[in-house]
Amino acid sequence: MIDHLSTYATDYAATRSFYEVALGALGYHVQMELTAEWNEDFPTQRMCAFGPAGRPVFWIIETREPATPRHFAFRAESRLIQTARENAKPTSTSLYEIPRVAGSR
Repeated sequence: MIDHLSTYATDYAATRSFYEVALGALGYHVQMELTAEWNEDFPTQRMCAFGPAGRPVFWIIETREPATPRHFAFRAESRLIQTARENAKPTSTSLYEIPRVAGSR
């Protein structure tokens, strides 16, 4: 079971705004926000955590330099998503080729 995940952002404000919209649709909201005053090298470093009420699960941490990209998958409980998952087929070029469903891009 995953307890929490983190990703890094050089543009903290834009990244936070993006995830507020994207994760808000899944019921995740900002659960805490900090400034790393204890970090002598970057005392203005910002970070926040999204999740369901009372559970900070997905952290965004500000960095000065780009960091290694991350991949995350968030569960969306809807019939449309479940249907896509059931119809997914393994391929040689990607793990799954998920069929397009109404409204997807």
